[in-house]
Amino acid sequence: MKKIQLLSVSVLSLSILLSGCNMSNTAKGGLIGGGAGAALGAGIGKVLGNSTKSTVIGAAVGAAVGTTAGVLIGKKMDKQKAELAALEGAKVETVTDANNLQAIKVTFAEGILFQTGKSALNAGSKKALTEFATSLKNNADTDVTIYGHTDNTGSAAVNEKLSAARAEAVKSFLAGNGIAGNRMTTEGKSYNEPVADNATAAGRAQNRRVEVYITANETMIKEAEKAASNN
Repeated sequence: MKKIQLLSVSVLSLSILLSGCNMSNTAKGGLIGGGAGAALGAGIGKVLGNSTKSTVIGAAVGAAVGTTAGVLIGKKMDKQKAELAALEGAKVETVTDANNLQAIKVTFAEGILFQTGKSALNAGSKKALTEFATSLKNNADTDVTIYGHTDNTGSAAVNEKLSAARAEAVKSFLAGNGIAGNRMTTEGKSYNEPVADNATAAGRAQNRRVEVYITANETMIKEAEKAASNN
């Protein structure tokens, strides 16, 4: 019980620290990479990202990343986040990955990517994803995880297939625009992670979505650690 209480206090303290001092995303990256994230684990993901839920984002490198390296990675993520913020119909957020480093979450709404019940990309979504691919090419030392989501209309089996097909459609399009397939992984989440009330049409529309997570890969982490050690 004491451990649980200590964790709760620590998470609350960090939440107050990050929200109360107008800390930049880069500074948050340093705090996370410096060990605060490792100490608090999944709780920080909810404090910073507010939408990571139980999803583990990115591949863990197996060693804690230092504060200075975390700041350097945070700067790179801030730069790419600014680029992505210009994408039409995309919501861009800062989250944390499996290494407790700053990462980027991009959410594409269903109305922009797909017709209801379909997994074929329309012309508008292709334009947005072409611009998205350009940003990914300009920031090559990252991994990309693509999650497809649906509302709860129809059976679980249908929605599992549909959500996976939507994620694969995005991956295939990005691959056709020069993004290496080994950078990308996909998964269908069906209707298991709603962000709104499926009892309303507006809520179902929000739940039909594709989320893309951009995380530092091992190369970026090693380069950041090397640069940090030389400072």
